Amino acid sequence: MADSSSFDPQRLLSHKFPEPDFNYTERDAALYALGIGACGRDATDSDELKYVYHEKGQQFIQVLPTFAALFSLGSSPNGFDLPVPGLEFDPRLLLHGQQYIEIYKPLPSKASLRNEISLAGLHDKGKAAILELETRSYEKESGELLCMNRTTFYLRGAGGFSNPSHPYSYSNYSSNQSSVVRIPESQPFAVFEDCTQPSQALLYRLSGDYNSLHADPMVAKVAGFDRPILQGLCILGYAVRAIIKSICKGDPTMVKGIFGRFLLHVYPGETSVTEMWLEGLRVIYQTSVKERNRTVLSGYVDLHCLAPSS
Repeated sequence: MADSSSFDPQRLLSHKFPEPDFNYTERDAALYALGIGACGRDATDSDELKYVYHEKGQQFIQVLPTFAALFSLGSSPNGFDLPVPGLEFDPRLLLHGQQYIEIYKPLPSKASLRNEISLAGLHDKGKAAILELETRSYEKESGELLCMNRTTFYLRGAGGFSNPSHPYSYSNYSSNQSSVVRIPESQPFAVFEDCTQPSQALLYRLSGDYNSLHADPMVAKVAGFDRPILQGLCILGYAVRAIIKSICKGDPTMVKGIFGRFLLHVYPGETSVTEMWLEGLRVIYQTSVKERNRTVLSGYVDLHCLAPSS
């Protein structure tokens, strides 16, 4: 168990984070699409072939909006490049709590990006700490802001660094951006069922999430799981892809913002069922695993507009 009693939050607040580059090609975007199940049930899917192939003579493949979540991997404290000054934690006990993404322009099929990272939140929860990092991604050539990620990590064993009667809590953003999603009691507007493959976590891993929790059986057991689990961002990709297919009629550029709260683990090979409710230009959703009948993810997707009626 890490000792966080001597941790000074001000040290992290004043920390200047690095500005890592992120470069990707069409191959990376296509591999990501396959990693979140695109064309997994039908290799000729007319809605999804465009993510992996220059369909009908298109010059570039289209990029799924959740691909933007990969841009923040370099800012993850999960054993990658970024230390968290003064805050000790066991990376094996880290959990990805939630992800918030704003898309400012359609993602190009290839790009060189510069990431600006800042602390978005830090909260002492006693036995754990919640750390939130914000990553703003700019195209190097044009300087345009492409997207923003806010990633929330749950660091088990890293809390207890403040007075228990007045636990430390800091946020630099409005709480309504990550408020608790209330699932409507009415019947969903649409339901989409999809299958993850037994090797899904290993395939998604090739997009840059090398946390051994998703590949190593021993690490998974230490973390309290029967076997390696699916990456949270992978199941988020499944859910948003379901919304694009069911609500946006296959048009990924309609997506403006994404929020997902990870509620429970998913084992590779399980069946995802995403239920959707349309409230204006916001799609409320929840995803469950069919085999265990458990909700694993909930959130919303904000749209620029609604797809025209057929």
